[in-house]
Amino acid sequence: MAYRPSKKTKKTVLGIAGIAVLAGLNAPAALGFAGEKYHEYKISQPGYQAKYGSWSRVDIPAEYRTNAIHAALLHTGKVLIVAGSGNEQRKFDKGSFDTILWDPRTDTFKKVPTPDDFFCSGHAQLPDGRMLVAGGTARYERLDGEVVRAGGGMRVKNENPDKAVVLRKGTLFRSPAGVEYVSKFDVKIPKARRNQVVTYDRAGVMQPWRTTVTAGEARVFVEAEENGPRSVTDRQAQYEIVGLRGEDARNTYGLSEKITLEKQDFQGIRAAYEFDPKAEKYVPVDPMDKARWYPTLVGLDDGRVLAVSGLDDVGAIDPGDNEIYDPRTKKWSPGPKRYFPTYPALFLTQGGKLFYPASNAGYGPADQGREAGLWDLRTNTFEKVPGLRDADETETSASLLLPPAQDQKVMILGGGGVGESKRSTPRTAVVDLKKDSPVFQDGPDLPQGTRYLNSVIMPDDSVFTTNGSRDYRGRGASNILKAQFYDPKGNVFHEAASPRVGRNYHSEALLLPDGRVATFGSDPLFADRKDTKLGQFEQRMEVFTPPALHRNGKNRPVLGHGPEELDRDHRATFATDHPERVAKARLMRPSAVTHTTDVEQRSIELGLTKTGNSVTVDVPRDPALVPPGWYMLFVTDGQGTPSEAKWIQVR
Repeated sequence: MAYRPSKKTKKTVLGIAGIAVLAGLNAPAALGFAGEKYHEYKISQPGYQAKYGSWSRVDIPAEYRTNAIHAALLHTGKVLIVAGSGNEQRKFDKGSFDTILWDPRTDTFKKVPTPDDFFCSGHAQLPDGRMLVAGGTARYERLDGEVVRAGGGMRVKNENPDKAVVLRKGTLFRSPAGVEYVSKFDVKIPKARRNQVVTYDRAGVMQPWRTTVTAGEARVFVEAEENGPRSVTDRQAQYEIVGLRGEDARNTYGLSEKITLEKQDFQGIRAAYEFDPKAEKYVPVDPMDKARWYPTLVGLDDGRVLAVSGLDDVGAIDPGDNEIYDPRTKKWSPGPKRYFPTYPALFLTQGGKLFYPASNAGYGPADQGREAGLWDLRTNTFEKVPGLRDADETETSASLLLPPAQDQKVMILGGGGVGESKRSTPRTAVVDLKKDSPVFQDGPDLPQGTRYLNSVIMPDDSVFTTNGSRDYRGRGASNILKAQFYDPKGNVFHEAASPRVGRNYHSEALLLPDGRVATFGSDPLFADRKDTKLGQFEQRMEVFTPPALHRNGKNRPVLGHGPEELDRDHRATFATDHPERVAKARLMRPSAVTHTTDVEQRSIELGLTKTGNSVTVDVPRDPALVPPGWYMLFVTDGQGTPSEAKWIQVR
């Protein structure tokens, strides 16, 4: 039987042919238009989509559009999109902070009251399904030339062992010369510590106990009350706290640090919250000991969360004062000290060690904390891992624990030079952490040098990578409208359909429970090749449907009724009408991603047993391989077509 094109196909083909004729007779612009029309026709064809996948746009009502800085998948199936002030000074000044909940099943949205500015905070999944959010923005940066009032750190001492002191925002500190500075935040200074000291005389006879006092201390950012250089100082002096009287005035005072008219960086906050997915609200918990902006939060094998790095309350990079959150007590305690640049990628590996592939984002000198290695938290030792090509171009790189997690291989993709460097690398590299002396080995190059690449683990063990830019924040219209799949077994890339929306800094991508990938955000500096037109934050959202769902989406594997928890044997059984079609099972931890950093996502290979009408999955017991929490359970057929996920909690 001869093929007869449909009316729609005839219309499209005739339209393209007509445009081509016009292009030949008229302006060169018509050629571009004709090319676009043909491209649209080509990528809409079933054969193309079955090979490369497809992209679609999510229709977001105007009142729910926001600057997506953070995105996390919750075990309710909804996506938490956090903007905070969204890199907008005017919203920060107004105290206007955004969080949006998106339900991918219904494409509906909800605004969530946001109590603090979580712009550039850290986040991690907790064992009970809540999302820990900690840190954020206390103050926006001021560049060189913008600072008119000198500012810097003021250490505040409290020598009273009987009570802590709280100084409210706006407290005045007066120097011996009479220059006044005002605090920009509330600060609590702990009470002093009493110490019992034993002394001996020359004959070795113990003398009566002597009590000494060690002052409590906190730090706060202060700004001069008047403009100009008179308030600049690099000398330490004792400052009177205006308004204190008597004993309080004697016991509490300031010690200035360097106060200058130089550039002032972003400053962090100490606040911490748990987001409750069922109540759909933020619940305050104890604040961190250190303020943090651009921190990484990573879940540990016992369910606790380690907070690492960030800019502190005066805009300095944390020197390594890491801390650990316990979700049972809702409190923080000191962690092992180690310095990292901001937003370091840290992956939990078997044995409980953390692997740092040198991926990071944003802040830190070029000669500190840039080497990859294995960090043993128990001994606080760091074993460097060599072999990484373009080792000076790891900032804004992507990295992930390759699937399945049992292989213990970590990959780094792309990246650029430190700060606003124009350099970027196409390099990828993989390290096998099971080896006695692990060394990075080069993987296949990306199509071009790429920063801000988003990389997502898929249920079929491939890695979907998309977007990014060649230059810092997409300067010179350098966004890369490409996507590809990485095959860990073959160590090769395969082309995927190209996204329509460019994404660079402040963009995210994550796997949805239906097997698609959602992409959000982008914060370009400029919108043209000559860098003359200021960029605007990208608020459109795109969703990628992988090829397997086009090839076999109507006949994908289906998991029926089953438990939400494992049994005592670490197993779970699910009904299915066609167990013979199930080839593999994967347990996938939901993402919590920002600044190309997603240390949450991982995919664990499961044992699989089939009966006539069910499949049973076996989950490994190693909590360093399968940290406690909620996971998506996917099964795939022999062609890699995934089921829709079932949610299951691992305790």
